[in-house]
Amino acid sequence: MSAAHLRSVPPVGEPVSEAERLARVVLSCGVEPGDGTTSSLVAQLGAERALERSLSGAEGEPGEMLAARLAEVDPARQLDQAERCGIRFLVPGDPEWPPGLDQLDGAITDEGFGGTPPGLWVKGPMPLTELATSVAVVGSRAASAYGVEMTRAVCAHLALAGVPVVSGGALGIDFEAHDASLSADGVTAAVLACGVDRVYPANNRRLLHHLASEFAVVSEQPPGSAPTRPRFLARNRLIAAITSGTVVVEAALRSGALNTAGWAESLHRHVMCVPGPVTSYTSQGVNNFLREGRGTVVTHGAEVLELVGATGEHLVDPPRGERRARDDLTPTEAKVVEWVPVSEPALVESIARLSGLHLRTTEGALRRLRSKRFVELSDEGWRLAPDV
Repeated sequence: MSAAHLRSVPPVGEPVSEAERLARVVLSCGVEPGDGTTSSLVAQLGAERALERSLSGAEGEPGEMLAARLAEVDPARQLDQAERCGIRFLVPGDPEWPPGLDQLDGAITDEGFGGTPPGLWVKGPMPLTELATSVAVVGSRAASAYGVEMTRAVCAHLALAGVPVVSGGALGIDFEAHDASLSADGVTAAVLACGVDRVYPANNRRLLHHLASEFAVVSEQPPGSAPTRPRFLARNRLIAAITSGTVVVEAALRSGALNTAGWAESLHRHVMCVPGPVTSYTSQGVNNFLREGRGTVVTHGAEVLELVGATGEHLVDPPRGERRARDDLTPTEAKVVEWVPVSEPALVESIARLSGLHLRTTEGALRRLRSKRFVELSDEGWRLAPDV
C-alpha cells in the first residue's frame, strides 16, 4: 500500500470529515462498483479531490458521462433517506470499516477492475467488527444434495466454534450457508450486488429480511440499486476481502464462486475447496481448481478452522482407518504373528527362521500372543487362533 494511500485514509477511530464522507457518498452513487481508476484516484488524492477531478470531465471527453452522473447526486439527501430506512454508510476510518477492504487497492486487475469501494451501505444492527474472523462460504446456485449436505455441515461447525459466515445471499449454496449458520445459533452476514433495501432473489425474501433485522446485509451499491452481472463480479471481491478465507462448495467451470476464490488468492487469503464427485457438473469447476494446484482440500469444518485459526489452534488429528486389535501389538509380536500359519501348525524353529528372529525371542513373543488370543499351541505346533 502506497504512502499516499496511507495519508488519504484516516486511522480507525479518528473522525472522518463531513466533506470526505459526502464525497464518498457521491462516488458510491455515481461510479459503478469495481471502477479501479476511481479507486486509485481516491487512494492517491483522497475522496474530495478525486471527486473534483471526476467532475471536471468536459463535454466530449471520456469522463463526460461520469461527471454528469456525479453532478446529479445529492449526498446529504442520500444519507438522510438511508438513515430513515435504517441504513448506515461506512467509510475508511470508521470503527466498523472492515480493514481487509483497503487491501483491494493492491489487487486491481490489469483491466482496471477492482479496488477499495468508496464506502459500504449496511442495514442491520450487527457491527461489521464482528466479521473480523469470518469465513466466506460460496458455491453453485444449482446446489446438489451433496453440496447442501457439505455446506450445512461446514457452516454448523463454524457457527458452533463462534466463527461468523459470510455469503452472497443467493440461491443454492449461499442460502444454505446462511441458513445453517442461523440454525446453529451462529453469526452470518450477506454481501449483495444490489441495494441493501432490495430483495434479490425474491425466493430469499424471508432470509434477507431476517439478516437485515437481526444481523447485517452489506453492499457498495447505494439503496435502490438493481443487480447486474458486473455488479455480482464486483461484489465477489468484497466477500473475499472482508473474510479471512473462502470456502468453495460446488462450482461449475464458469462460476461466480470461482471468481470469489480468485479474489481471495489475489488478497493472499486462504482458499479452501470441497471436492465433489467427478461426474457432477456442479463440481467440475472446483475440482479443476484443485487440479491446477490452487486452493486446499477441506472435507470438514474442523479442517477449515485449522487453516483460518491462529497457529496452534483447532489442530486436526490426521484421519486414520478403523483401529484393529493388531495395532496394539509390539513390533516384535507383529513381526512374529505374520509368520504363524493359518491352517497347518508350525514349530517355533520354523517361525523363528522365517521371521529372522532369535529362537528365544520368537518363543517369548508367541507365548505373549497366545495370552492375547492371537495364536494357539497344539502338539503339532503354533497356528493362528480362529477369527484373527
